[in-house]
Amino acid sequence: MCKASLEAGKNVIVEKPFVPTAKEASELVEIAQKSGKKLAVYQNRRWDADFLTLKQIISEGKLGEIAEFETHFDRHRPDPPPESWKSKDAPAHGSIYDLGTHLIDQVYHLFGLPTKVTGFVGTQRRGVNGGAHDSHTVILQYPGPMLVTVKALVISPEEEQLRYWIRGTKGSFKKFHLDVQEDQLRLGGIGPGHPDFGVDLESHYGTLIHVPYEKAKPEVHKYPTVAPATYVQYYRIFAKALKGEGEVPVKAEDARDVLRIIEAALVSSEEGKTVEL
Repeated sequence: MCKASLEAGKNVIVEKPFVPTAKEASELVEIAQKSGKKLAVYQNRRWDADFLTLKQIISEGKLGEIAEFETHFDRHRPDPPPESWKSKDAPAHGSIYDLGTHLIDQVYHLFGLPTKVTGFVGTQRRGVNGGAHDSHTVILQYPGPMLVTVKALVISPEEEQLRYWIRGTKGSFKKFHLDVQEDQLRLGGIGPGHPDFGVDLESHYGTLIHVPYEKAKPEVHKYPTVAPATYVQYYRIFAKALKGEGEVPVKAEDARDVLRIIEAALVSSEEGKTVEL
């Protein structure tokens, strides 16, 4: 459908993960370039309030040089799920394409492509025979000491689910709970235009620990989640791009790189080795 739309002279927004393979992504990028049309991928979680907060903390240097970066999308759902399209073993199905693409895209947006990828992709639920994998842990190595861990688990019996835990030479940031926008749209009847749309609960604010020098006493305080631009911002940026005012919000080339990381993680998991990009 994306290919046909581009060839018909249409500008296109595609739902993540874009396409099943990086090769197919390259083909669509080439078609978009030849047609002169805009092609963007809907990686909306770049506009999660907690992620925007994390970007602000990193850009202000509050953590120093990052050593460990963990990003989670864990839930406790140990029972076999009802049959649906998500549970079927098909191209671009499974946890790493569903949730992992969001997590990996955020990491890519911050740090670019890693140099090495190690993946553990499989099924944690008991009594499940076949179908798409439900969990993954991916370790991304970058030049220097930084390690990134990307996790989405279905066995995680916690009172509060960890979202981010970042540790650096000058501090750490830990955040629990997911961004509220999806639940507000799906469950709460709160959407764009409502004053509470995307606004994090104060009780869900992350904790920033600042240690300005090695023997300093840690300064611990709650760090307010930033006022969100919300997912509406994605469409505002795309509309401006259509008028020639800047680039699309998430380039297809970015989504292609995320697929390269996912493919490397799957190879790593299957072959039991670290894959270099």
